[in-house]
Amino acid sequence: MSMMKIKKGDTVKVIAGKDSKAKEGANGALTGLEGKVLSVDAKKHRVVVEGVNMVTRHTKPSQANPEGGIVKKEAPIDISNVMLVHKGKATRVGFRTEGGKKVRFAKATGEVID
Repeated sequence: MSMMKIKKGDTVKVIAGKDSKAKEGANGALTGLEGKVLSVDAKKHRVVVEGVNMVTRHTKPSQANPEGGIVKKEAPIDISNVMLVHKGKATRVGFRTEGGKKVRFAKATGEVID
């Protein structure tokens, strides 16, 4: 399996789906929500992003949550619907080798991400 371009802890911007036009930008244009990646499922090509794709779950009372009730939580979205944000700008991600090590780099600036 190939290396994933999005990793846990990255800041991403939603570019497709219901949250892609959820926030108003500086010039009045609608832009996608941004958030931190909480988890990545490489087999299903899905990511969970903080504050994006919020769903309502009705939970039974348990020891962890004695009251139960209605809980809002993030649901996974397809990895193709998000784009990495590097230095405040959404960018595509590429791979190259530097010093014998494979690194990710931002295609917009050419800078190494990590």
